[in-house]
Amino acid sequence: MPQFEAAGAQVVGVSADHVSTLDGWTKQNKVSYPLVSDFRRTMLPTYDALETNEKSPIFRYAKRAYFIVDKNGVVRWMKVEANPLDLLDPAEVLKALKESGA
Repeated sequence: MPQFEAAGAQVVGVSADHVSTLDGWTKQNKVSYPLVSDFRRTMLPTYDALETNEKSPIFRYAKRAYFIVDKNGVVRWMKVEANPLDLLDPAEVLKALKESGA
């Protein structure tokens, strides 16, 4: 994540997993950025980052989503993937960060 820090950004992960699960995963995978739990699923639906279709096999699972939020809390850019297994290239997010002016 040094390229994001060099651009003045802070990377934060949000997950629907319980905080104890995130703590273990963070230690096991040596994650250097903070992970926040939305276990009660209160924030994720606000950003359409939670599967809410009851017929979906991944109902109530978090979607893979990327957000750029400025220092005032304004969302400057977002991309929510339909498939939680789809990952964006960090270069795409970094480009969006630079273009957003955040």
